[in-house]
Amino acid sequence: MAIVNIIFPIMLIVALGYGLTRAGFFSKEQIAGLSKFTFYVSIPAFLFTNMLAAPFAQSIDPSSLLAFYLPVLFVFAVGYQINRYFGAKTQQRSDASAVFALGCSYSNTVIVGLPVITAALGKAMIGSIFMIITFHSAILFALTFVLAARSQQQGFSWRNFTRSMVFNPVVLSIGLGIIANGLNIRLGQQLDDGLALLAKPALACALFVLGANLSFYRIGDNWRFALLASAVKILLLPALVYLMADKVFEFSAQNTIMLVLLSASPLGVNAYFIATEIKQYESTLGSTVVLSTLLSVLSYSLWLAWLI
Repeated sequence: MAIVNIIFPIMLIVALGYGLTRAGFFSKEQIAGLSKFTFYVSIPAFLFTNMLAAPFAQSIDPSSLLAFYLPVLFVFAVGYQINRYFGAKTQQRSDASAVFALGCSYSNTVIVGLPVITAALGKAMIGSIFMIITFHSAILFALTFVLAARSQQQGFSWRNFTRSMVFNPVVLSIGLGIIANGLNIRLGQQLDDGLALLAKPALACALFVLGANLSFYRIGDNWRFALLASAVKILLLPALVYLMADKVFEFSAQNTIMLVLLSASPLGVNAYFIATEIKQYESTLGSTVVLSTLLSVLSYSLWLAWLI
């Protein structure tokens, strides 16, 4: 019953977004407008206000970063080699392999992972969560683009990549929150209240938009590779994170649960956008977003039953 109480409200919002959009109540243009508000206004306000209030003295822990990112990088390498040896011969190049590796390792940390963790543990771990999220996109996207550049004529531009990361709303809001927190900047009651109002609908809107966007994707012909990527993402990765957190670093139960649930998140939709930019495995990663999101309900249930 405790597991149902954690997962049901989250999946209800996702299902509502999917059902209403699938039924035609919301158009693709309307969802695009809601997505823009969610990811460029509400979520940045949510991330900034929480980073501003986060207890950094208790949150900065290099061992937590290692326990999370060492398995992530290992799984990325596994995904890369899977495609190099078992992908179609026309897609065994480094750009396709890098995209498939991203599909095996990139987590939907903000939209799905954060609501699940806060529902399970409360807001006590939110500072630690944000410290991990801060580096997530930068590390995996940079690695993907660098490896993909080996097969592409235009090569990799650090300038373009740095610009896209700096102005990414998630990275920017977290970074500004860290700076304001470190400098002990106070915004004043009126501005705090205004940002709090903007931040309140962030997670609900993000989950609703996730469900709505799932209605636009289809499980493509390459569903076997999508299922393989989903299995690696939501089964192998959290298992490795659990081993690192519990057996190697011997973290507390709360830290271990936080890291495992974060890594058990489904594939983030940004990985699909990277695939469309590199023009490799677009259909596969779109299908992986759908499959891993659906299967993450089972994955989360298993990990919550095991750890809580």
